[in-house]
Amino acid sequence: MDPFPHRENVDVLRLPTRRGTEVVAVYVRHPMATSTLLYSHGNAADIGQMYELFIELSMHLRVNLMGYDYSGYGQSSGKPTEQNTYADIEAAYKCLEENYSTKQEDIILYGQSVGSGPTLDLAARLPRLRAVVLHSPILSGLRVMYPVKRTYWFDIYKNSDKIPLVKCPVLVIHGTSDDVVDCSHGKQLWELCVEKYEPLWLEGGNHCDLELYPEYLRHLKKFVSTVEKSPSRRNSSRRSTDRIEHARRSTDCFEAPRKSMDRREKPRKSTDRPEKRRIHEYKFSNMDKLENLKVSFDHMEKSRRSVEYHEKSRKSIDQQLERARKSVDWLDRIRAG
Repeated sequence: MDPFPHRENVDVLRLPTRRGTEVVAVYVRHPMATSTLLYSHGNAADIGQMYELFIELSMHLRVNLMGYDYSGYGQSSGKPTEQNTYADIEAAYKCLEENYSTKQEDIILYGQSVGSGPTLDLAARLPRLRAVVLHSPILSGLRVMYPVKRTYWFDIYKNSDKIPLVKCPVLVIHGTSDDVVDCSHGKQLWELCVEKYEPLWLEGGNHCDLELYPEYLRHLKKFVSTVEKSPSRRNSSRRSTDRIEHARRSTDCFEAPRKSMDRREKPRKSTDRPEKRRIHEYKFSNMDKLENLKVSFDHMEKSRRSVEYHEKSRKSIDQQLERARKSVDWLDRIRAG
């Protein structure tokens, strides 16, 4: 951050993640803020490039803003992988809770392009979020390259499967002339939203220039103002789900291995031990099912053989009775003769 002028309201942080990496983050304060924006940037960027935009967004939207670099980006350690990005955003979120006493209800998750992946993965597990913004989002990694209609186990960032699990208001922003991620991605994700907010389709907008359109900031300000006015109404509608949680801390879900949000995901090979365990569990469950079928089949086979045995015995008795009857008839004929 040396090339930039020093600002008293900006903190530069190093955050440890649950996967052993350390990510760099910046936190921008606003004195009038009631919301905090957690910004996940796109693929070809880092927080050095995004820094001035972060300052502008914080000032115009009147929000605190935290941006972070994924593992392997900028000065963050490790390698950029799908699972690492999930751990990266969790570390940033945990920092907001623990270091800045930010409540889940006051956080707006913002995901740009590939940043929509970690954004929706986290949003699907936080039931009391204030809102989500998806900026030029992707349906999934594979769908950016190929127009596939179904979800495959080897796909990454399965946003189309996760977005129905997000219960807070969602704003989708996409350029109609995007030549990197087609605008249809944003439109399909908006259709899958549970709580839709008026989307922004920027006519002629490309993948990396949407911030230059006056409508972008205007629509974003309107969205932030709207979600800040009505948090109590949304929270009251979620009381029934909150009771089930027994008021547990949202960070608890990061400590234990979490269940995947990918409903149609099949077991896949991975270097992660939890993934291997899941494969073994899958195999064992199938083996159990086969074993149960085998036992059931053996039982049916024994029953069938028992019925056949009784059937043969009954036929043998009938034959013996028939012979006895013929013998009696023969004796009667002799006596009559």
